[in-house]
Amino acid sequence: MAQLWGGRFTKETDQLVYNFNASISFDKKLYRQDIEGSIAHVVMLAKQGILTTEEKDAVIKGLTSIREELEDGTLEITEEYEDIHSFVEAKLIERVGEAGKKLHTGRSRNDQVALDMRLYTRAEILEIDLLLKDLLKELLSLMENNLETYMPGFTHLQKAQPVTLAHHLGAYFEMFKRDRERLKDIYSRMNYCPLGAGALAGTTYPLDRNYTASLLGFEGPTLNSMDSVSDRDYLIEFLAAMSTIMMHLSRFCEEIILWNSNEYRFIELDDTYSTGSSIMPQKKNPDIAELVRGKTGRVYGTLVSLLTTMKGIPLAYNKDMQEDKELTFDAIDTVKGCLALFTGMLKTTKFNKEIMAKSAMNGFTNATDAADYLVGKGVPFRDAHGIIGKLVLYCIEKQTGIENLTLEELKAVSPVFEADVYEAVSLKTCVEKRLTLGAPGSEAMKEVIGLGKKYLESEWAKTSDSICF
Repeated sequence: MAQLWGGRFTKETDQLVYNFNASISFDKKLYRQDIEGSIAHVVMLAKQGILTTEEKDAVIKGLTSIREELEDGTLEITEEYEDIHSFVEAKLIERVGEAGKKLHTGRSRNDQVALDMRLYTRAEILEIDLLLKDLLKELLSLMENNLETYMPGFTHLQKAQPVTLAHHLGAYFEMFKRDRERLKDIYSRMNYCPLGAGALAGTTYPLDRNYTASLLGFEGPTLNSMDSVSDRDYLIEFLAAMSTIMMHLSRFCEEIILWNSNEYRFIELDDTYSTGSSIMPQKKNPDIAELVRGKTGRVYGTLVSLLTTMKGIPLAYNKDMQEDKELTFDAIDTVKGCLALFTGMLKTTKFNKEIMAKSAMNGFTNATDAADYLVGKGVPFRDAHGIIGKLVLYCIEKQTGIENLTLEELKAVSPVFEADVYEAVSLKTCVEKRLTLGAPGSEAMKEVIGLGKKYLESEWAKTSDSICF
């Protein structure tokens, strides 16, 4: 059992206790961040005269060789070590001797792991942002190509008013755009360096924390050493943001599942994103959409778990906080996988435009426009509402739509109707005359699409998080 703290103890740790306490089975994922942070730390130690230039060069050479061998597979992380920090430091000492023992000067595992998680989380925020951007690009492309793809809009899952597929997809564009903005905010708040906080009370060594922060691409150092090692707010925020992303994906998947059903037939999923039944040969199941919907609960669980872990922890560091890693790693992997698969599924989906348009007409989605037509003829809206309600009831009895009634039938309900009513309640008119910003009319949608393009051309994230060591 390779550990960094044996001097105070006279007995070996029980193997079960050691296994329960160890974190290397999952924190080995942080090896790049651990080495990157160690290189920055040793560069700063040399700048401050705490290490010699020779010692610094030896340590950097050793750390770089460990990283290269881990990445090419010639070195393996084994579980005889308690954590990734123990592994890296032990291998370094094996390679460079006494100089390696000085690496941990002015540093604790508490601020070390706090740094590693921030570096890892920061990079993953950028990865998820790129996946969201790819999804937004696909949505914008679909919006441009479906300005006149008419479909019913729904409230209470009941047909309400006609919209376009461009407008419907535009709602999700706004949702995922907000998701990106949340990630941007989290990135900004968390981008401060905890290294130099020590175990909880800083250090007596003359560290230059501003320099270390700048080497690693942070805005600056954290300002309270106790908070530095015990803060997990940024992970809770990140898990909350990922939960919101999954909620948006899940809502979209629910609609994909409905639209794919025989009752709707709005879409046809590509074979590459569908599965069949082992017994029913006619089946083509929306399994990807269902799995994304299902995995939403998994990500929610990580958020609730970490909130519960953190709620009763006194300052400063406590071992409970080790629970943050597996939860966050799993949530990140889940969200990234779901975003990539969902975008691929959306790209290959066929939209049945004629069926969507027919559905928009077969549900009295033009009833509000018929009422507005009467208002335009001088009828008070409340009276117009009642007239159209009677007209809908008549149509239900006749199993037809308002647009299919003769002018005589319309006048029998209200003499105000004239021949121009047919144009007023046509699907195209119902959509196109809605031109306020944010409405489904094509001119309004073109303006929104233009704004969407400008948004996607702007960048907030850095392409590189730190200097290249």
